[in-house]
Amino acid sequence: MRDNERVTSAIREPETPAATTPPRLIATDLDGTLLRDDKSVSPRTVAALAAAEEAGIEVFFVTGRPARWMDVVSDHVHGHGLAICGNGAAVVDLHGGPGAHRFVKVRELPRNNALEAVGLLRDAAPGTVYAVEQTYGFYQEPAYPKLHMEVPDDLAPAEDLLADGSPTTAEPVLKILAFHPEMEPDAFLTLARLAVGERATVTRSSPSALLEISGPDVSKASTLALCCAERGISHEEVVAFGDMPNDVEMLTWAGRSYAMGNAHPDVLAAASGHTVANNDDGVAVVIEQLLNGRI
Repeated sequence: MRDNERVTSAIREPETPAATTPPRLIATDLDGTLLRDDKSVSPRTVAALAAAEEAGIEVFFVTGRPARWMDVVSDHVHGHGLAICGNGAAVVDLHGGPGAHRFVKVRELPRNNALEAVGLLRDAAPGTVYAVEQTYGFYQEPAYPKLHMEVPDDLAPAEDLLADGSPTTAEPVLKILAFHPEMEPDAFLTLARLAVGERATVTRSSPSALLEISGPDVSKASTLALCCAERGISHEEVVAFGDMPNDVEMLTWAGRSYAMGNAHPDVLAAASGHTVANNDDGVAVVIEQLLNGRI
């Protein structure tokens, strides 16, 4: 089902002090946060997630990954099986296990917006190359580097891939990936946001100059806010974890938030608290303290 409702910007507003509000939902990023650098989920982290759910706290995986990359957490969802993927572009039910994921919410990037964003960023940053992420398909330009695990369904210029009658028209576009081989990552992000404006949401989660372009107002935070509203959960009842710029709005919105010890400086500034690095099980450390009433 597609969600075409307009979503207000997810910004935390001060109400009751969040630290005194019992958490009802944990929202955690994956890469660089829940996952160790080798992409594993440690036994300590699996145990902490299970203990949180036993205590009645829902766990949401909130990631820039597409749905087809979610097999890494399918064994650790402990009965709820929901993940926010593609930086908020989709909510996926993982109950069916690897290879059987079901989309329950899609917030697509309109094709006209995508085409405009591609053209504007090409003009602002010559040398930019693109890939197109869909619900099930993945397409890229011939010059786009091999950055991802899968072989693309087709190679063609982004303008052709997004045109009416192209092979991509059968499925919604979730996001555009934009890579620049020479620019510094944060400088590329700043330039792209200025060039694209309100036509799309631009962020990044990679250490390289790889940007992720989603629909207007689509972010981890805005989709998480939608899911929480559907469950009657306030932002004060959410504890969030992240490490990269695509986590900043979510960390700002949540009542309590934690930047990983390995986090980007913008994330360290945005979060209300800090924990140790992903390789040291920083998410598990905080969950254990929450359940023991120490924070």
